[in-house]
Amino acid sequence: MNTPAMTTSAVPSGRWERLAKLGSLAGSVAGGMLAEGARQFARGQRPRLGDLLLTPSNVRRVADQLARMRGAAMKLGQLLSMDAGDLLPPELAEIFARLRAEATAMPMSQVVAVLGANWGEGWDRHFQRFSFTPVAAASIGQVHLAQTRDGQDLAIKIQYPGVRRSIDSDVDNVATLLRISGLLPGSLNIEPLLREAKSQLHAEADYLREAEYLRRYGALLADAGEFLLPEVHAELTTGSVLAMSRVDGVPVESLSDAPQAKRDHVARLLMALLLRELFEFRRIQTDPNFANYRYDSATGRLILLDFGATRPYPEVMVEAYRRLMTAAIAFDRPAMSVAAMAIGYFQAGILDHQREAVLKLFALACEPLRHAGAHDFGRSDLAARIRDAAMALSADRDLWHTPPADAIFLHRKIGGLYLLAARLKAMVNLRELGQAVGLVPAVGPQRAAGPIAA
Repeated sequence: MNTPAMTTSAVPSGRWERLAKLGSLAGSVAGGMLAEGARQFARGQRPRLGDLLLTPSNVRRVADQLARMRGAAMKLGQLLSMDAGDLLPPELAEIFARLRAEATAMPMSQVVAVLGANWGEGWDRHFQRFSFTPVAAASIGQVHLAQTRDGQDLAIKIQYPGVRRSIDSDVDNVATLLRISGLLPGSLNIEPLLREAKSQLHAEADYLREAEYLRRYGALLADAGEFLLPEVHAELTTGSVLAMSRVDGVPVESLSDAPQAKRDHVARLLMALLLRELFEFRRIQTDPNFANYRYDSATGRLILLDFGATRPYPEVMVEAYRRLMTAAIAFDRPAMSVAAMAIGYFQAGILDHQREAVLKLFALACEPLRHAGAHDFGRSDLAARIRDAAMALSADRDLWHTPPADAIFLHRKIGGLYLLAARLKAMVNLRELGQAVGLVPAVGPQRAAGPIAA
């Protein structure tokens, strides 16, 4: 497994230490504003507040500090970047895009302290080898490779210290910082997203919960030989350390130059899995991060990693989505509206043009399901049309209604898979996959998809 070079920095674990980091960030941003203002005045220009806030140096300051803090501070940025989309200023989107890509690891001393707290003194007795250089680092934890005394190769995910107890205060403090700095539009109501971010982060920080979902998915996919999942090593797994069998593969996005048939096969597997998750399992691994998928070139199997963001979906919502997708495939606008109302998309007082804008987004998202034959994600302009429709909807910010959390996370996953399929330049017959789960009639006329009128 090739490991990207990582910088290391200690994770601030105390509540006041983390608050101080945010305070110093606010001061640093303010200092940057003053310096930029002075430069513009010296050039005879009258600076605007937004120009002073969103300078490249301030963008870099915010992204770097949140990356060093990790935990909820970093995860909130990742959630906002995926879910708020075109509602955010481009400069803020850049901050959060950097947070998705950056990897800052704990130093060895902190790793040793965390393992000692979870496994006790002399924890190294379990291993022949333990690599202190992580192979991956993310917002909540980092992954190390090890080999047990009896020769088992393991991947061990270690949670950053203090993450769990700092979740609520981190989310509140970062949101406040973004508000008072002007980096978030004042009209954007992110309160529901903040509540959901806290709930989701508490769930993701429970590694015993993730281990249970990993076991459950292993059982659910026992009949699907195309997938490979790690197995939980129960003896070494705790609430803050997840020990799993090591599974190696290449990053899934590295297949972009593979033969067309292989790229199509991988994208088809992931989209078929999502439909099974929603309509059969009624639970979805909602994190579309490309790093959660790898490809085993020797066996041709797709490796599934990281089940911390798995969410159960209530049957009533699953059936409402079934009705919504079926209606979108059939161009039945009234039935789409009824299903969207059942999911929770429309609040009292929504205007007709806003309702139509939401329905247009649904129709666009379901376009590949209507397409007769394989949809070419590499050549399609679907992503651009969805973006334009989302921007039109976001223009009415004063009346924008945040949908239920389950819906946000489902759309996040769908959008992530579409993006991956486009990256792979894959062609997938989604109509055929829809037939397998009862969304599309097995027989009957097929209507070629095209742009949907608002």
